[in-house]
Amino acid sequence: MTTHSLDTRSAAASAIPSWAPRVAGAALLLLLLGVAGLRLGGWNPAQPPGAALVERALRFADTADGGVAVVDHDTGERVALLHGEQGFVRGVLRGLARERRQQAVSVQRPYLLSLHEDGRLLIRDESTGRRIDLASFGPDNAAVFLRWLPPRSTPGANPP
Repeated sequence: MTTHSLDTRSAAASAIPSWAPRVAGAALLLLLLGVAGLRLGGWNPAQPPGAALVERALRFADTADGGVAVVDHDTGERVALLHGEQGFVRGVLRGLARERRQQAVSVQRPYLLSLHEDGRLLIRDESTGRRIDLASFGPDNAAVFLRWLPPRSTPGANPP
């Protein structure tokens, strides 16, 4: 009977190719080396953003024709009127709005859009604590939000 159980174990062990553990080990080693390289290079995912170079408090309001009005919270000026799909913008706004609904926060509260000295472009909801790094979605997506910031006052400096 002992012989039968040994045969079962050896049959199961031979089902795994002999190269599979080596490939898995090599992939794990590459992953660890990559993360170590990033960390040694100064990358810190939890690092707070640098000082804000420029920021603007914005509200987003649905319009009667199905668009979205982007409004400067402080001045009441309409910064933009969005029509059509606007997939990335609408996706970001849906995520932020969902968080507000879950925490019962007023839709009248503004979001803070800011460009930081370390290059981060953030949209923050101070009411919920939610923060989205828009630059992490690529330059084309970030540019949609970047155009809503006022120009910086320092001579010769423009947002990236």
